[in-house]
Amino acid sequence: MSYGEFTLSQLESEFGLLLRERVEIFPDIKPITPSPLLREILEENIPLALEIDTEKARSELIIAPIMVDLRKHFNRQISFFSGIDFSVDKSKGLAGRCDFLISYSPKQLEVTAPVVALVEAKNDNIKSGIAQCIAEMVAAQVFNERRENQIPCIYGAITTGSNWKFLRLVEKRVDIEAGEHFIGDLDELFGILSDIIETTHPRGKKWPTAVERADQTRRNNSE
Repeated sequence: MSYGEFTLSQLESEFGLLLRERVEIFPDIKPITPSPLLREILEENIPLALEIDTEKARSELIIAPIMVDLRKHFNRQISFFSGIDFSVDKSKGLAGRCDFLISYSPKQLEVTAPVVALVEAKNDNIKSGIAQCIAEMVAAQVFNERRENQIPCIYGAITTGSNWKFLRLVEKRVDIEAGEHFIGDLDELFGILSDIIETTHPRGKKWPTAVERADQTRRNNSE
């Protein structure tokens, strides 16, 4: 069994999860303006990705550039992985490749503290990716518990590149957003992704202040 084979009912019964739908996960999100470079890249890439209209094109032309800019925004103190094998417990079906993972570490050679699992929606169907996303979130939670990473919660996202839907796993409770977010409001989307990084900050780990990050961002943008 692998992540993509789970159903919602299986996840509830096998892992004792409580699923809550139509939850407002980000009630007071503050929009954040990404780098001018990301805007320039997406202005060129989004129409092309939509014309090619494949999952691979959306992944490479839309999702990956956003992940790169998010990593740069956090001074490269987070890492992201694409198409990586993330087999945590094969006996429980927590095995397979993840479309994208964000890890709370600057290390790119291996996943050390996963906090976000991002699933590419199949056939532009956001709903079809929810069970897979939750399975990957559970795997990330198990991984962190075994490594004794003090991560307060795990987030997930299902995306077509254009549309984004977010989930949150806190202990055994899974919160699922009612609506979706759109690439057209890039500042809001980037604000959500940034908020996720902030709220999953490992307990006891020193994190650069907002002023330090802003100074570093200005230096990065001038490079």
